[in-house]
Amino acid sequence: MTTSTGSPSPHTPAAHISPLHIAAIGTLLLMNVYAPQALLPLLAQEFAVGTAQVGTVIGSTTLAVALASPAAGLLADALGRRRVMLGAFALLLLPCLLAASAARFLQGLLIPLVMVAVTAYLAEEVPRWQFGRTLTAYVAGTVLGGFLGRFMSGLVAHGGDWHPAFEVLLLTNLLGLALVWRLPAETHFRPQRSRWRTRVTLAAHLRNRQLLSVGVAGFLILFVLVAVFNTVPFRLAAPPYHLGPGPLGLIFAVYLLGVVVTPATAPLLQRRGPGFVMRAAAGTGLLGLGLTLLSPLAVIVAGLALASTGVFMAQAAAQTLVQQSVRSGRSLAGGLYNFTYYSGGAAASVVAGLAFDAGGWARVVALCAAAWALLLALSVWVRRTAAEPFQVR
Repeated sequence: MTTSTGSPSPHTPAAHISPLHIAAIGTLLLMNVYAPQALLPLLAQEFAVGTAQVGTVIGSTTLAVALASPAAGLLADALGRRRVMLGAFALLLLPCLLAASAARFLQGLLIPLVMVAVTAYLAEEVPRWQFGRTLTAYVAGTVLGGFLGRFMSGLVAHGGDWHPAFEVLLLTNLLGLALVWRLPAETHFRPQRSRWRTRVTLAAHLRNRQLLSVGVAGFLILFVLVAVFNTVPFRLAAPPYHLGPGPLGLIFAVYLLGVVVTPATAPLLQRRGPGFVMRAAAGTGLLGLGLTLLSPLAVIVAGLALASTGVFMAQAAAQTLVQQSVRSGRSLAGGLYNFTYYSGGAAASVVAGLAFDAGGWARVVALCAAAWALLLALSVWVRRTAAEPFQVR
């Protein structure tokens, strides 16, 4: 398939946008999403709840991200990418002062304002030849943020008090606000504030087979990630491992592999296309899941590294496809993708907990393997059709 459905802008930007700058924004943003994950066994013990119930600490945020993403896309298309990102980071300071489910839900409502705006900002302000490098730098930054959030919270809470973890997030969001402030002003943004035009754009997106297909893929991608990392702390906190919050936070160092793998995916995306990368990601993820069924802790960690690497590769491919699939309403397209992506995370936070309570780690692995198999089947099915959403050339 050609890029007739749209591609990142080929123009020369008014100012240089450093991939490291964008990566740092992604890092600071994603620290908000998964910071409590290393604390789940501690929270379950303190509040005397089960795996599925405590999983809602993560699920409340991912559900809010999903619900708010389409509206966030409309706001960013109407008001401007940079302006929306500034407002979101400023407002993210408020829920950090609270440590409750309501605050986590509020975080989830604000996070997509940055997520959908930053990818559209890059598509419009970065030249085509640099877009893949900059976007994968952003994804790598979100990977690092996923690790740092979990590691930071586990380290801070190792003494038994989990409240200071949210105070650290207050500082990181202040830094995020400063980094967005330093982004170059938009030079190619054209506001879309007409209600009629919004309806037309939304209808076009909902008929866009490539965009819808990658949305389904996004659901499966985050479903796997949240299912694995919401439940593996419970397996490793139990006998024979007996890991506490600090060591559990260190387990999430497997995320650091994604910081290397994700930027390295950019040349592969350029040469072989997102479809190939998506299928390679599924194979890598399935291999990693298989290794986690073995007993040695080192092998489990290696399996988690491969499983998460598959997720990061797939996410880089999916983010590229979202921006390649549209010519206008880029933030709305990103919002629709984030709706399905984070819906997968919200579903996994409950479903995986129920699976773990019912059948242990093996049941979670089977659930995630089924999700990867569905992703593979989807990529093969669309490959045989006239318009292949996973193979944009």
